[in-house]
Amino acid sequence: MNGKQIQEKPLNRIEDNADDSSIFNNFPEEIEHLEEIKEKLNDALKNYSKSVKQYDEQYMNSKRYLADYRSEIDPKEIFQNEISMKQIERAGTLAVKMRERINKLIESPYFARIDFSEDESELPSVFYIGRFSFSDADQSNILIFDWRTPVSSMFYDCELGQAGYDAPIGRVNGNLTRKRQLKIAQGQMKYVLESSINIQDDVLQRELSHTSDEKMKTIISTIQREQNQIIRNEQAETLIIQGVAGSGKTSIALHRIAYLLYRFKETLSAQNVVILSPNKVFADYISNVLPELGEEPIFEMSFADVAEIQLDGIIKFEPDKDPLETNDPAWAERVKFKSGFDFVKMMDQYLEYAAAEYFEPTDYEFAHFKADREWILSRYNAYKNYPVKKRLFEVSSDIYDKFQTENLMGDELPKPKAVLKKLGDMFKIKNTLALYKDFYKTIKLPEKFVMPDKKLLEWADVYPFMYFHSAFEGLKENQLIKHVIIDEMQDYTPAQYIVINKLFKCKKTILGDFGQSLNPNHLHSLDDLKKVYEGVNYVELNKSYRSTYEIINFAKLIQNVAKLEPIERHGDVPELILCNDTQDELIKIKDKIEAFQQSGNVTLGIILKTNSMAASLYDTLSKDYDIQLITPDSLQFVNGITVTSIQMSKGLEFDEVIIPSANSETYCTDYDRKLLYIACTRAMHKLSLLYTGSLTELIENK
Repeated sequence: MNGKQIQEKPLNRIEDNADDSSIFNNFPEEIEHLEEIKEKLNDALKNYSKSVKQYDEQYMNSKRYLADYRSEIDPKEIFQNEISMKQIERAGTLAVKMRERINKLIESPYFARIDFSEDESELPSVFYIGRFSFSDADQSNILIFDWRTPVSSMFYDCELGQAGYDAPIGRVNGNLTRKRQLKIAQGQMKYVLESSINIQDDVLQRELSHTSDEKMKTIISTIQREQNQIIRNEQAETLIIQGVAGSGKTSIALHRIAYLLYRFKETLSAQNVVILSPNKVFADYISNVLPELGEEPIFEMSFADVAEIQLDGIIKFEPDKDPLETNDPAWAERVKFKSGFDFVKMMDQYLEYAAAEYFEPTDYEFAHFKADREWILSRYNAYKNYPVKKRLFEVSSDIYDKFQTENLMGDELPKPKAVLKKLGDMFKIKNTLALYKDFYKTIKLPEKFVMPDKKLLEWADVYPFMYFHSAFEGLKENQLIKHVIIDEMQDYTPAQYIVINKLFKCKKTILGDFGQSLNPNHLHSLDDLKKVYEGVNYVELNKSYRSTYEIINFAKLIQNVAKLEPIERHGDVPELILCNDTQDELIKIKDKIEAFQQSGNVTLGIILKTNSMAASLYDTLSKDYDIQLITPDSLQFVNGITVTSIQMSKGLEFDEVIIPSANSETYCTDYDRKLLYIACTRAMHKLSLLYTGSLTELIENK
């Protein structure tokens, strides 16, 4: 085990508002150690910078040599030079990566220290824990341990006393004699906290009281014990995380990927991971987490992106409609019908029926060769796990092989394509669309399938159609992807999940909150999702870290999520502001904007019920303020003032939130209760609801 051995007297806690001299007086050895590490880091930075420069020069010299003398040197030497250049390029890329890591460590080398002894008779070994590992110049001693290493898990999981961790060689037990939390910024020590029962809450209070940012931040210094168990779960094939608003579930999922990329670096890389996220803004918002942890960004897609890849050249589809702005009861009923687990069972029953009943084999004869009906049917049934067209192809190959075996005289045989065509004629339905239409006809609900235009599907039909296409022709499975993250799990139907399972036969981390479902036409539940993933690893996160105690308790007045636990971080009580009319409401919104601009807060979200309402208010406010509008077509999130809808605010957080039109006309149904709850729980520090007329009864009736 690497680790510095040291003996010190017990030390007291120090607050982060202490000056440098008080930190030095209380923790002189920590100040001294930090200076030593910074010196070693600066030496390493110089060495890596020198290496980068040398590799650049070597590469350019080799490139110049090839360009100048290519016509004079033989092909073997050209080939050797090209290989050499690739090796130089790889080494240079690694040197650049290490230089960037060292730069980040100089800024903040580590955030924790633990002292651990395997044998009580020995002095404890000291482990400093940071974002990345760092060793001394000869690589003989690890000076900083990556937060993902096994020994680092004790910082998150163990209190002082008997402790241990799971190492590659097995369980290591011993005695944890010290835990310290440190904050270092710009290379300067800001505070040191000695271990106590509430050390994590102490640090959390400090971190959560900060302003929000335009990108999601890493949480390695504040990971809680239950979060650490999720992050380090290596065994789960599928892990479902049901987390209340503000529980950090997305951040935990990304840190889990960072851990897995570190733990299985030989077999798993960033290009093997994909996240299915709700929109481009959210993807941009979370895009910094993995790079900050030293990993490459992972590929991001939406469910629509997946469908476009699979259905390219087959059929087109229209985007999903906004249920809040679509007054079409028949359309809503179609969406509801296709959203439940029972619909999946109906599709399965039909597809099994169609595969068996719609294949009507006859004897196949060519000259004196013959494959009789019963033999063809037996071969067809032998390939029952294949899509229909693949089954027919395999049967045609079997027929051809049979004829070849019987062809002792070398007679002419039918062309393989001709055999396949004949078998295709024996199947009653010719393409996926015809099969999909027949499904609704067979279940006697033809009205449930409506095409907006020829060769154009409604969004609710896209994934069911893909499921049929999988059964009839087959989908393009992705063998490269080894782990899929699905965020906002509550917004996707069982039919969508079963198609994703066919496309990505790999491990999955699925997360969301069924208390924040956006689509009133989706009738599926968490239990339905568990049916899709039988035997799944399931965890709940019920503590909310985003919002103050007062904001969470107010949100619970709207939607009483019994398991929702606010953290004890206090702030202003949410304001309910009565306005005389819409003009007065606009004036009061502007007052709030100007107060925000004078505050130290960084982000203000003005959240409206629908996208059209958000666009309308943006048009008015943008004449006087520098603000951004987030719509379904937006690509990024930036600091400042944001106007958006509840739909687009999901997953985001703001220092302050203003909710206009919180009246009984705008928010009146049980579904509106869920929307208002989502809007309120976007706020970290301040929340204001403005209304004209009567306040929504979703609050008053509580």
